[in-house]
Amino acid sequence: MRAHSKFVISAHSPAQFPAPSIPEIAFLGRSNVGKSSLLNALLGSQQAKVSSTPGRTRAINFFSITDAPQRQQPQMYFADLPGYGYAKISKSISAEWPKFIEPYLADRPTLALCLCLVDSNIPPQQSDMQLIEFLQNTGRNLIVVGTKSDKLSGNGRAKAQSALKKGLQVEDIILCSAKTGAGLKELWAAIETAAETD
Repeated sequence: MRAHSKFVISAHSPAQFPAPSIPEIAFLGRSNVGKSSLLNALLGSQQAKVSSTPGRTRAINFFSITDAPQRQQPQMYFADLPGYGYAKISKSISAEWPKFIEPYLADRPTLALCLCLVDSNIPPQQSDMQLIEFLQNTGRNLIVVGTKSDKLSGNGRAKAQSALKKGLQVEDIILCSAKTGAGLKELWAAIETAAETD
């Protein structure tokens, strides 16, 4: 898909979420997983800010997505959620997150797909497992996406994919690279399918 995107709002509470009218795709992952880089690679623009300090995103950032710049109504929203598992984030900020992140994931009627980003270069993490289990328990449609796959050799990619599938107890995983574009076409196909069937 040739995507045209526009920043909509940084929401710090459910009251600030856009009206639930079109399918939404949520991007979730640890603070240093490369979430902003992947978002920008998918959109072909620098919409999401890439920070050298993990954990900078402290709101849910919504972007409207269309396939043509002249289209008035967006076809879907991308929701960039704050990262988790980063020790240097103050406890007071972390304590605020359940007030709007958990309600979004559990109750948002237009949330069509959750993309759970994991680093394909490291073993499965406990925090990633907890997120996947939470989404499964809430009945959410989810796909696990292994980021930074360009750092792996062909054999390393196969091993990483197998280890992540086993460790996270999921049937499939899409390996992607924001740097080389590997896996982005497959990921776009999954996003469009979820948006169409929502």
